[in-house]
Amino acid sequence: MKLTDFYYDLPKELIAQHPAEPRDHARLMLYDRKTGEVEHKYFYDLVDELHEGDVLVFNDSRVIPARLHGKRVPTGGKVEVLLLTPVGDDRWEVLVKPGKKALPGTVIEFPEGMTGTVEDRTDFGGRIIKFSYEGNFDDIIDKIGEMPLPPYIHEKMEDPNEYQTVYANERGSAAAPTAGLHFTEELLQKIRDKGVEEVFVTLHVGLGTFRPVEEENIEDHQMHSEFYSITPQAAEKINKAKAEGRRVIAVGTTSIRTLESAATAKNEIAGKSGWTGIFIYPGYDFKIVDAIITNFHLPKSTLIMLISAFAGRNFILSAYKTAVEQKYRFFSFGDAMFLQHPSPSPSARKS
Repeated sequence: MKLTDFYYDLPKELIAQHPAEPRDHARLMLYDRKTGEVEHKYFYDLVDELHEGDVLVFNDSRVIPARLHGKRVPTGGKVEVLLLTPVGDDRWEVLVKPGKKALPGTVIEFPEGMTGTVEDRTDFGGRIIKFSYEGNFDDIIDKIGEMPLPPYIHEKMEDPNEYQTVYANERGSAAAPTAGLHFTEELLQKIRDKGVEEVFVTLHVGLGTFRPVEEENIEDHQMHSEFYSITPQAAEKINKAKAEGRRVIAVGTTSIRTLESAATAKNEIAGKSGWTGIFIYPGYDFKIVDAIITNFHLPKSTLIMLISAFAGRNFILSAYKTAVEQKYRFFSFGDAMFLQHPSPSPSARKS
């Protein structure tokens, strides 16, 4: 398939600069693959679309203040460093701006007495930097780092928690798993009260999620690996639900990629951790996921390719056209979709 197959025209004014307030007052587009029906609701209506026994799978990765500002030694030239992935021994894979001057051997000074030395280049245009510091690295990053908002968000964020899910727990992401930003504690409690199960998995969002596709033939695109983890307890809950014919609903594309990465040949989940470079595009056979809660994604991105694999490219492009006409808000702080596979009714599942 061609990269241009996943293009759509988006007016800039529809790119959300702030989350809805309250969070669960974002709009929600419902699509049922069985009937082909599209409905327009609000995210707090999601509870009405869920069934007792459904399993919601959340990515509990927590965004770190991964954007650091420093100066090159000895010139004093300004440098921006985006932390992506720890690679051991105080070394990180990073993106550097300006990259041309970040040659191996370059030393960068940061506040709080921390320095970083560029050791190598990466295959994806990044760098490997070894940090030197006194004290605790996480504490220093929390002091000097900024939340790594996407480049299409231009307005200043007053509260860093706006870019965290309410259930964020495991530190490590360079970007938020944004479909989860719509959930409030109150909405989660209503969902629990309905008898819906929660399962938490972890995928630390890095370059693989937001790196643009540059290959014209999308099959030639290579994903950058990201770390994921599924506990044996989480795997057991998901496998039990699949065996009983209950729906497994992934909250966000990172949850989808985590679940499908850990799927076995028997369409079960293995409790495991490791690195995944899974690239899901049309033609992929989903093994675990029965429904998806997701935001509206960038044109030509791996994320719109993923949801096109689930719901069909023509439908997704048609739905996005409708979303533009209806003035939905797009991208990280924007509105959401709920995409469902045909599934048994609650009464059929109990029989």
